[in-house]
Amino acid sequence: MTPMIDVTFQLITFFMFTLNFTEAEQDERIQLPVSQLAKPVEGSAADPITLQLMRDGQVIYAGEPVPVAQMGGYLENERRIMLSAGKQPSEATVIMRADGRARTGQVQELIKVCQERGFDRFVLRAEYKE
Repeated sequence: MTPMIDVTFQLITFFMFTLNFTEAEQDERIQLPVSQLAKPVEGSAADPITLQLMRDGQVIYAGEPVPVAQMGGYLENERRIMLSAGKQPSEATVIMRADGRARTGQVQELIKVCQERGFDRFVLRAEYKE
């Protein structure tokens, strides 16, 4: 009986370490666009900042909806934190999860706001469909 309990705890530990429970990466309000050119993620992003653009043009940042026009202040805080940690904003990867029904101009506007604060590495998320 003891070996079965040990194996069970080892399996639980394994799954806890391998599963990603971050809610910042996923939000049910976002329906990713479908693309045949989407590729699987290669490795993990260094210093990721996840921005989720909703259909109505607001950005989910830290779990709260924020208008794109106000994202500059939040990104400025991210930049200051990185600089105080001895890193440059250009080292961070901005993960953009834009709703497939959001306007393209809103995505471009959000990228522009990020670039004005020194963030220039982007990953755009999409669902793969054959």
